[in-house]
Amino acid sequence: MKEVVGFHIDSDELVGEGGFLKLRRMRMRNRHPDGSLSEQYCCDTVARPYGQDAVVVAVFSRSAAGIQVLLRDGLRPGITRARDVAAAPITEEPPGLFVTELVAGIIEAGDRGEAGLRMRAVHETLEEAGFAVEPDKVFMLGAGMLPSPGAMVEKLYFMAVEVDPATQQPLAGDGSPMEEGATTRWRGLEDTIAACVRGEITDLKTEAALRRLRDALS
Repeated sequence: MKEVVGFHIDSDELVGEGGFLKLRRMRMRNRHPDGSLSEQYCCDTVARPYGQDAVVVAVFSRSAAGIQVLLRDGLRPGITRARDVAAAPITEEPPGLFVTELVAGIIEAGDRGEAGLRMRAVHETLEEAGFAVEPDKVFMLGAGMLPSPGAMVEKLYFMAVEVDPATQQPLAGDGSPMEEGATTRWRGLEDTIAACVRGEITDLKTEAALRRLRDALS
């Protein structure tokens, strides 16, 4: 197998602009140590017109039953309408109208450094979960991670914040139809991680964040 020391880009274009996502299509070749190039191939990545990365917020509370985490059931039409269960390698139920996840949101241009990430977590926690929290109560759960490097450049930054369930306000959302119908509910941390393993909760970032939260609190 040949060694690769760089790339030669033949073309770099944006495809499908105008929506929430766009496709960056690069036709490229690998550069070898002797200066030779591979055959041309196509490399596509999905990106957003604004906001490259995102925060994922594990909102949690403590009770006599142990650590409880806040789950959010929200619309994910792309999964509901576009996932082909017949193509799945293992039999699965057709996706429902809502997908269970943790609070999450796109990082905006002014959200710089750890302070910026905390502020973004504050905004998303209020908007999507109904809890007003202070930035200094939010803590990071390790480094950011690439959830799907074969197709996306997005990096997820995992955050956590403890709240008092009694202080929850009605969900405000961001005004988008995608936010309509969203609800939240509490569930035990260990039970929720087990539900991810069983496939009852299918969002990868949720399991990753909750496992990091468990490590942090232990």
